[in-house]
Amino acid sequence: MKFLCTFAVVKRSAIIIALMLLAEGALADDWDVHRPYGANRPIGLSVSVNVGMLIANKKQAEFYSGSRVVDTSGMHLVTYLERMIHSERFGNQIWNDLVSNQYIDASAIGNYNQLQIVEYGQMHYKLSYQIGLGVRYDWESGWGLLLRFDWSRLTAVGAFNLSSTNGTGILQNTNQYIQCSVGGQEDRINIDFGVAKRMYVSESFAIEVDLGFNLNNLKVKSNAMEIAGRSYDILDIYGSNSPALNSATYEYINQGGVGYGGFAGLAVSYLLPGENSVGTIDLGYNFYYEHLKLEGYSGFAPQHAIFLRFNLSPASFINKN
Repeated sequence: MKFLCTFAVVKRSAIIIALMLLAEGALADDWDVHRPYGANRPIGLSVSVNVGMLIANKKQAEFYSGSRVVDTSGMHLVTYLERMIHSERFGNQIWNDLVSNQYIDASAIGNYNQLQIVEYGQMHYKLSYQIGLGVRYDWESGWGLLLRFDWSRLTAVGAFNLSSTNGTGILQNTNQYIQCSVGGQEDRINIDFGVAKRMYVSESFAIEVDLGFNLNNLKVKSNAMEIAGRSYDILDIYGSNSPALNSATYEYINQGGVGYGGFAGLAVSYLLPGENSVGTIDLGYNFYYEHLKLEGYSGFAPQHAIFLRFNLSPASFINKN
């Protein structure tokens, strides 16, 4: 299935590139008559810096909900949140905090085993910033090759509802539930390699279309829940054991990994004035269809980025001197 998805992305990319080449050939004679050949047209090697916003698909955000299932020593299946709440290490603290904050009546007789999660809310990513560097080489025809490196830190947010088991009545009001927050952070790196085509519409402006392949790396930085004002780290460092003091079976090293996909971009470029192909300022949009690696939530999903990019030619500054 993964092979078929990858093949489909490659096939679509090849078809689009072929259509762009055919269109360029068909319109070349007429286009050459009207397009400007000013000295400020970027030709040769240039470096780029970009800043923007990444709009991430919420599919991978569900990783941070705590609803993933873990096998506790082969006895029974529970979610990550349930394992934390019903463990002696954290359960007593959670119970005491609920009593202190008057979610539970101080006279109630019971313990943390009477708590249950009645609903897991939907997770989503906040709007994230994206920064990056790149290099490209442009020919006078308007075609170019590009290589870009972009980095983002994403924050996933959501909530879950905590209540008491049926019939215990430990909460202050009948059928009451407590809304608790849950979320996490991750770092993403995107590496894009592709082709670019600038279509010059005047001496100062051009429209650019980009197309290519993507490699990405995702690394989970944090995952935590908050109950009654106290935060608890729910990253899995316990393997199949129940959380207890000194019970960690291995150190948390990394969750995430390397993925792949494709991208397409569209930008409006302003050509910086000068006699030595100074560069461009681009305002644009990138569409990504990426396979992201994240335990339980790996798979392809669309991602979107809006950016402001500065392309500058080192040769233009060298020649001035």
